Amino acid sequence: MQWTTTFDIPDAQPKINHQSSLFAVGSCFSTMIGDKLHERKFNVLNNPFGTLFNPISITQVLEDALLEMPVNTDMVLVRDGVYLHFGMHSDVSGYSQDSLSRLIHKKQQQTKAQLEKASHLIITFGTAWVYEYGSSGQIVANCHKQPSGLFEKRLLNLDEIHKTYIGFINMYREFNPNVNIVLTVSPVRHTKDGVPENQLSKSLLRLACNDIAESFDCVHYFPSYEIMMDELRDYRFYKSDMIHPTEQAEDYIWERFKSSWIDPKTYPTIMEVENIRRELAHRPFNPDSPAHMKFLENLQKKLERLSRSFDFSKEMDQLRKQVDHRK
Repeated sequence: MQWTTTFDIPDAQPKINHQSSLFAVGSCFSTMIGDKLHERKFNVLNNPFGTLFNPISITQVLEDALLEMPVNTDMVLVRDGVYLHFGMHSDVSGYSQDSLSRLIHKKQQQTKAQLEKASHLIITFGTAWVYEYGSSGQIVANCHKQPSGLFEKRLLNLDEIHKTYIGFINMYREFNPNVNIVLTVSPVRHTKDGVPENQLSKSLLRLACNDIAESFDCVHYFPSYEIMMDELRDYRFYKSDMIHPTEQAEDYIWERFKSSWIDPKTYPTIMEVENIRRELAHRPFNPDSPAHMKFLENLQKKLERLSRSFDFSKEMDQLRKQVDHRK
C-alpha cells in the first residue's frame, strides 16, 4: 500500500560538486539548503543579508552588491539602541550607523565576489505580500517591529515580479554569463497573512518561477513547495507552530534536492562528512574508557585525512575540546 503521492523531479544539469561556487539567498528554505551544503563542505555563501522573503527585496540586495551601490541611509532605523536596515534581516545590525554601513559594505563585497564566480545561484521566494515604507513607497524586506502605520501592505503582481527578474538576470549575466539559477518556492506557510492569502501568494510565486524559467535557459525550478504539499502532506511533518517543516521534512527535501542537483560522484564524500558529524555528536557511556580513546583517535585520523581537501578546522576544534575534557 502506498501512503503518499510521489512525483518525478527532472535530473538537473549542470550538477553541483565540490568545485562548484554556490550562493543561496531568500526565504528560510534557502538558508536550510545552504546550511546542508555548507555542512557537507560545499563552497556556498548563504544568505549574507539574513532571511529575505519577497522576490523584490532579494533582487535589491543582489543588484546593490553587483553594482557597488552605497548604503541607502534612508532605510536605516534605530530600535532599542541597535541600527537596522529595512532592506535586510535584523541579523544585519550595528551599534552605530557607521558600523552598520561598514558591515553592509563588507557583505556586499563578499556577495559580489561570490556572485561573479558562482556556478549556481539558489533563490527561494517566501511570500508575494510586501510592505511599502512611508512616502517613498520603497518595498522593505523586514518591518523590524515598527508601527504598522508606517507601511502599506499589498500583493505583488505577476508582471512586476517577472519584469524585475528579467532585468536582474540580464544584468547579472553581464557579470557572470555562466551562472545557473535555481528558483524554488518556500514550503514555509505564511499563515499570519491568512490561509487563503498565503495560498494566493504561493500560487503567484509559483507562476512567477514558471514565467522566469521559460524566459532563460539558465533558470531552473526545484519543487520544494510541491514536495511539502504532496509527498509530505501530513501535519506530522510540521513543527509545533504548524508553519515550519520539521527536521525530518527538511532532510527529506534535501535528499530530493541532492538526487536532482548534486553530482553522484560527491556522494561518498558527503556520506563520510555526515558520518563524522554523527561521530562528533556521539555521547559515550564512559568517556574515559579505552574504547572511547580508540574512537577519538580514529576520528582524528579521518579529520586529518579529509583536511587535505576540505576545511575541517571547526570539527578539529570540537574534537580537541572533547579530548581536553577528558584530561
